[in-house]
Amino acid sequence: MKISTKGRYGLTIMIELAKHYGEGPTPLRQIAAEKELSEAYLEQLVSPLRNAGLVKSVRGAYGGYMLAHKPADISAADVIRVLEGPIQPVEGIENEEAPQRELWGRIRDAVKHVLDTTSIEDLAKFSDSDAIDGYMFYI
Repeated sequence: MKISTKGRYGLTIMIELAKHYGEGPTPLRQIAAEKELSEAYLEQLVSPLRNAGLVKSVRGAYGGYMLAHKPADISAADVIRVLEGPIQPVEGIENEEAPQRELWGRIRDAVKHVLDTTSIEDLAKFSDSDAIDGYMFYI
């Protein structure tokens, strides 16, 4: 399963809004500037998130976006499903033979579990200093 920039940048928006939760609306231009992303692209992504009830918009000079729920109540899966569609590692697994169908189903379930049990709050609390160093493989 490959998550596109829609899912990745959508999570970025949600994480940044979680970091400012309770402080009022955050303008997308601020997120775009801090993360060096296109504000126009973020605008395209925030619309489906708003339609899904994950974010609220506030108009005006001090407007922007806020999470519609507590960060702990929004999962990474909520965001990915809105922006990427169903979580499916391969299409048409029902047509596969039993061993492959079992494997793809287990992979799907594992990915769903991680996304379902990871909240936006969890991601907002994660810092760069918590990052796992790159793996080194020796042959």
